Amino acid sequence: MKKVFALLLALAMVFALAACGDANPDAETSTPTAGTGEEPAETGNVTEEPGTEGGANTEDLKVGFIFLHDENSTYDLNFMNAATAAVEALGLSEDQYEFRTNVPEGQECYDAAAELADGGCDIIFADSFGHEPYMIQAAMEFPEVQFCHSTGTRAHTEGLDNYHNAFASIYEGRYLAGIVAGLKLNEMIDSGEITADEAKMGYVGAYTYAEVLSGYTSFYLGAKSVCPSVTMEVTFTGSWYDETAEREAANNLINNGCVLISQHADSMGAPSACEDAGVPNVSYNGSTASACPDTYLISSRIDWEPYYEYAINCVINGEAIDADWTGTLETGSVVLTELGANVAEGTQEALDEAEAALLDGSLHVFDTSTFTVGGETVTTFMADVDTDAENAGDTEAIVDGYFAESEFRSAPYFTLQIDGITLLDVNYG
Repeated sequence: MKKVFALLLALAMVFALAACGDANPDAETSTPTAGTGEEPAETGNVTEEPGTEGGANTEDLKVGFIFLHDENSTYDLNFMNAATAAVEALGLSEDQYEFRTNVPEGQECYDAAAELADGGCDIIFADSFGHEPYMIQAAMEFPEVQFCHSTGTRAHTEGLDNYHNAFASIYEGRYLAGIVAGLKLNEMIDSGEITADEAKMGYVGAYTYAEVLSGYTSFYLGAKSVCPSVTMEVTFTGSWYDETAEREAANNLINNGCVLISQHADSMGAPSACEDAGVPNVSYNGSTASACPDTYLISSRIDWEPYYEYAINCVINGEAIDADWTGTLETGSVVLTELGANVAEGTQEALDEAEAALLDGSLHVFDTSTFTVGGETVTTFMADVDTDAENAGDTEAIVDGYFAESEFRSAPYFTLQIDGITLLDVNYG
């Protein structure tokens, strides 16, 4: 890993979504229920494309899904569960959809997409950031097939009628999870377990991509909204899935004085380390309550079922699929798991209040009055929304006093390094 100076330069990179938790992402509270079979409401940042001529006969419809790993990865399992729920909700039979697992972020993705298209699929989904160029390659070769890619950034600039990106405002879920963490810190302060100055959290990240930065910043801001003295240290493993590295990173943070840990990585390494050390943990992408009953607090995740249903229904109805689709709390795409047994008193009430404010627009996660950069309030920031090196800093992201994340494209582009968060020097890549 490069030194912090080089690390900060890397923060403008786009991201790949990763997640953490165990294989039980189903028990959720505090957010609207997803998977109703109804088309999700459009968000304000979608880009419309020309309509599809005609629709697909539902009985003849075939859907393909491409996954980076298999069910052993919590990240991919989350997608797989959503895909299964969507096809069941739409009444598709088992011969109308196909899963391709363990598809690397390379030419193998194009091969899988081409084989699915040749096999009669009308719409094909892929779930990992690195799949994007190969999905675009397949979309160019098979213009009659719709290609949908989660976590990508290029659909709104590629100009292909049959290539689409999707993501969700997961930073809102992480902010809510941060509130749970902050209230736990307050409880620890009130009980004399720590002092206010010792309210330091740790965060295990995979890479220095914008989505990871957006995620850990929103988590920190949620905690800070209820525990003003909180600080946070962030370390990176250089891998989306490395249980040994993630466990080691969590242990290093704990040894460095962090009294609560969260993460953006795929294995059970960090939660397990927290359980062994008796340190509260906020996981990601699914509940870890069964594996870590004494330390699990909450988890947030993206539910991809609403998007899958929306996109497949567009094909059935002969309607255009948005080039850039963002799921939200309102669409049921951003969800929280159940609260752990050891959360602070009043946590659910605080979550309900904050979620209502997010939904009615009276609260913005990246409200610039709640943080500083280099001791100064941020009043302007040109974000790299178009992901074109020649057009770096192409979009003013500060709107009405807040950083407008996910409003100009679905994929995050927040790259501010705010005060109160320290990036640790780590070695990777």
